[in-house]
Amino acid sequence: MAMAQRPARGADEASEQAPAPPLAQSVRGLLGSGLELVQVRLSLLGVEVQEEVARLGRLWLLATVCCVLLAVGLVFVAILITVALWDSHRLLALAAFSAVFLTAGAVAWAMLHQGLQQGSGLFKASLAELRADIERLRP
Repeated sequence: MAMAQRPARGADEASEQAPAPPLAQSVRGLLGSGLELVQVRLSLLGVEVQEEVARLGRLWLLATVCCVLLAVGLVFVAILITVALWDSHRLLALAAFSAVFLTAGAVAWAMLHQGLQQGSGLFKASLAELRADIERLRP
């Protein structure tokens, strides 16, 4: 009968130790899920950076081409009108074109300054997802 009591006591010891592995597994699972969440968010962040760099590159190229072509066109129009008015009002034509070009440059500068002040929407999706994650984790 002493033998019958020993397995019972061993079973009690085994049942006391059994909750530890599921707890450890739960903690590992939670850490694994947290790391996967961080990995997904960092991947999203990387994609957003790549998209923003590509978008800015395209916009920079288009802006440069646009500025060069418009500047050349405006210079030729100014020369054409100045030559047409050479005999009668050449100084007035040159002064008017100078004023127009300087005003357009000032307006473009103001628009550029405003655009730089506003910033871009970089990382909006990542920040929104992180806020949603925080809200889901709050009790």
